[in-house]
Amino acid sequence: MTLFYIVLATAAGGLLSVLIAATLTVGVLGRVVKRLVSLSAGVLLATSLLHVLPEAFAGIGGHDHGHAADGAMHHQPTAATLFATLLAGLIFFWLLEKAELYRHAHHHEGDGHDHHHHFDVQQAGRGGLAVLVGDGVHNFCDGVIIAAAFLADPGLGAVTALAVALHEIPQEAGDFIVLLNAGFARRRALAFNLLSGAAAVAGGIAGYFMVGPFQNLLPYLLVLAASSFIYIAVADLLPQLQQRLSWRETAAQVGWLAAGLVLVVAARELLHLHAH
Repeated sequence: MTLFYIVLATAAGGLLSVLIAATLTVGVLGRVVKRLVSLSAGVLLATSLLHVLPEAFAGIGGHDHGHAADGAMHHQPTAATLFATLLAGLIFFWLLEKAELYRHAHHHEGDGHDHHHHFDVQQAGRGGLAVLVGDGVHNFCDGVIIAAAFLADPGLGAVTALAVALHEIPQEAGDFIVLLNAGFARRRALAFNLLSGAAAVAGGIAGYFMVGPFQNLLPYLLVLAASSFIYIAVADLLPQLQQRLSWRETAAQVGWLAAGLVLVVAARELLHLHAH
């Protein structure tokens, strides 16, 4: 059942984003992306700092070594090693983005950031390959993250999947706008979204079979998951919100970000009550 939940969760975000892109106009999509960027920032920060990292640090056993059921030595992670993993994760995702292999930008022409006229064509790359490769790597990583979370705890997996799905909607919608503005037909742009979404399912399945036999690695994988969420929120989402806006628009940004925080806390509480 765990594998079924992983596949379902990894497919949900991509499918939902495709359905939204298929039914809304570019103008409406642009407004949706702006609102969901704030919501995503709150969701990713709350998920990483309030749920994923505490779960990873819960099993800290100092510098002691225990014995696994089969008699093998089992190394308990320490706070120092987990913080080092968090640092390594932040640098790793930064390097992936610099290599243009970890795409999570929501920028497009007409988003209010004064991009030049051929910005979307450059973002799409030759034949849309830049969008497909960047999204594919990003979504594969998301799939592995969701798998690790479900293997650690089903409730944590559900909250993590929710965070990924809510972030995927503005990301995929933004890329859909980029492809349309770059001259792609609507059907072809949707096909690209479906392909990138399939990478998340592949990552979830791969994560299940790779991580499952090595449960002692779960704390490190959870910290890497948190580093991914924190990096996206701090390096991409929050800077997009740092604009000179009217007090009404600023209040809306704060409201959507707060809604993301509340949504994650409420979802985990509901899952906890249901489990008991």
